[in-house]
Amino acid sequence: MKLSFRRTRIAAVLALALGAFGAHAAPARPVKNIVLVHGFFADGSGWKPVAEILTRDGYNVSVVQQPETSLADDVKATLAVLHMQQGPSLLVGHSYGGAVITEAGNDAQVAGLVYIAAYQPETGESLATLTEKMPGATKAIKKTADDFLYIVPAQLRADFAADVPATETRFMAASQVMPSVHAFTDTVSTAAWKTKPSWALVATADRTVNPDLERFMAKRAGSTVVEVNSSHVAYLSHPDDVARLIEKAAIASGK
Repeated sequence: MKLSFRRTRIAAVLALALGAFGAHAAPARPVKNIVLVHGFFADGSGWKPVAEILTRDGYNVSVVQQPETSLADDVKATLAVLHMQQGPSLLVGHSYGGAVITEAGNDAQVAGLVYIAAYQPETGESLATLTEKMPGATKAIKKTADDFLYIVPAQLRADFAADVPATETRFMAASQVMPSVHAFTDTVSTAAWKTKPSWALVATADRTVNPDLERFMAKRAGSTVVEVNSSHVAYLSHPDDVARLIEKAAIASGK
């Protein structure tokens, strides 16, 4: 009788141990929803090379076309797209899009944040206050009489997209989205990178956002960082590197 009880007890312990081992050994399922948020002076179509790679690799990709009229408006547009997804999502922001995902990323559906040559504001910071700390090299960003921003077309390639073919940058200069000054000066109310995992790509040849500012923000946020010898528009000139970082984040954020 005692022997039988001992065998039963040993079997139960082994079953628990194997069950625990199996739970730890099971691979995490990557986050499959990727929501891409553009920055100033360009619209969401610039994400096309990255979106094509992610889609080919089995991810569900959505692109936000936010109005860039204010941070609140752009966060609202991003959350509208986020809430159309089934399950957890990664938010990916380029440039000013980093501020948008820093605010929108507090939503419970967000599993992680990816910053591409992007701003990562602290609570209470804006693009304006961050740029004052470490200005970019460009002097070509101007303001219209009614408080919208633009890049002097003749300087767009040199200061924004130097590693993109001139045939593309000429059209980018002619079709640029002009953001409101409000989007530049609005402050983040709660920085999501304090509670969500984050990744950052630093564009080392960036003349729009100072690469040292990108490094400072990423270090402060505790982001996993990669550096790429790219202009500000790394999503256009280095889509493979950008997609690779997003996919690593998707795997690491999975459950």
